[in-house]
Amino acid sequence: MNQEQIMALDNSLVWHPYSSIGSGLPVFPVASAQGVRLQLSDGRELIDGMSSWWCAIHGYNHPEMNLAIQEQLKQMSHVMFGGLTHQPAVELAAKLVEMTPQPLQTVFFADSGSVSVEVAMKMALQYWHSKGQPRKQRFLTIRNGYHGDTFGAMSVCDPVNGMHSIFSGAVAQQIFVDSPSCSFGKACSESDIAPMARELAEHHQQIAAVILEPIVQGAGGMRFYSADYLQQLRELCDSHGVLLILDEIATGFGRTGRMFACEHADISPDIMCVGKALTGGYMTLAATLTTREISETIADGEPGLFMHGPTFMANPLACSAGLASLRLLTDSPWHTRVSKIEISLYHGLEPCRELETVTDVRVLGAIGVVEMMEPVDMRTIQPALVEAGVWVRPFGRLIYLMPPYIMNDKDLNTLTAAVRDVINTIG
Repeated sequence: MNQEQIMALDNSLVWHPYSSIGSGLPVFPVASAQGVRLQLSDGRELIDGMSSWWCAIHGYNHPEMNLAIQEQLKQMSHVMFGGLTHQPAVELAAKLVEMTPQPLQTVFFADSGSVSVEVAMKMALQYWHSKGQPRKQRFLTIRNGYHGDTFGAMSVCDPVNGMHSIFSGAVAQQIFVDSPSCSFGKACSESDIAPMARELAEHHQQIAAVILEPIVQGAGGMRFYSADYLQQLRELCDSHGVLLILDEIATGFGRTGRMFACEHADISPDIMCVGKALTGGYMTLAATLTTREISETIADGEPGLFMHGPTFMANPLACSAGLASLRLLTDSPWHTRVSKIEISLYHGLEPCRELETVTDVRVLGAIGVVEMMEPVDMRTIQPALVEAGVWVRPFGRLIYLMPPYIMNDKDLNTLTAAVRDVINTIG
């Protein structure tokens, strides 16, 4: 098909994320991808500032990633995980346990980030059921969070300002408190932690777990908050007998400058969700890790097993991609690369602060955010960014960057300059 045929069929048949059929919003067909560049079918090249929604940390068409997939394909592309196992899954589980905070010792593989959150929530509920405390069935979280689009995950996303408010009558009703106003690098005041402390004191007998994104609230607003808040929250959960679930799907594997964002606070969760960069963007795969105490409690309780089992759980191709991605990451100077990206993003985006249409600029690790006064017009800003030679996907009032870790200074400068110019021109 030529480009016109592709676009005609796409417009009439295909749903895109958070869109409607025939919406008329700009869509750009990609012919290939290499390194940090996307090649459009019309021949234009774009520097990718999004890592394909934060997952392609090694860039595209990486020879070691390709080889891992090809070698696994010679053996088997898939086999059911019920009653069977295979080396890629076992090795990947061992690698994840090695990389994550020490108390996390067991791994449940899931198909996507949303599903890993569902698994984490079910783990928490089943744990307390096995402990003889079936009343602990609710979850406590902070506003402006995002944890996925499935029903359990939707219930702990922001119920008012999030993307799922029309489902508020259909999802489970959870407990929400205001997000901390203490910014990253600052201390957490008593007033910041007070709402969380109050709800835990009042409702801990009903609360199975607190769930939140550590340090960075992603799709709920790209907000960076204090590590001290996490430290105090960990202490509160322990004192009230409530589990702590950390959603590291967006923040995990180096994005914030630490391998996992919870390391900024020097804490460990009871349950952790990982995904996105897990396979370097090659295959859909996520994982939920927990402690041996939680795993054994579930095993000792009724019905004596964890009640979840996806058809494509621990897909061998995906696990092989995950192993290759994590080896590439841990064998690379990833911390130095992320630090250099942080410096480039700061120097490149900070001038936007002087623009009248901009309310804030913030950078942490390989994350750069320009927050606008008003929501952006996607019909205007997306084509303008493409015309400037970059792929950036704004949402709401946010124009943000999460580049691949392999991006060099020249491309980073081009990327941030394009954002500045577009905001200055049409912002």
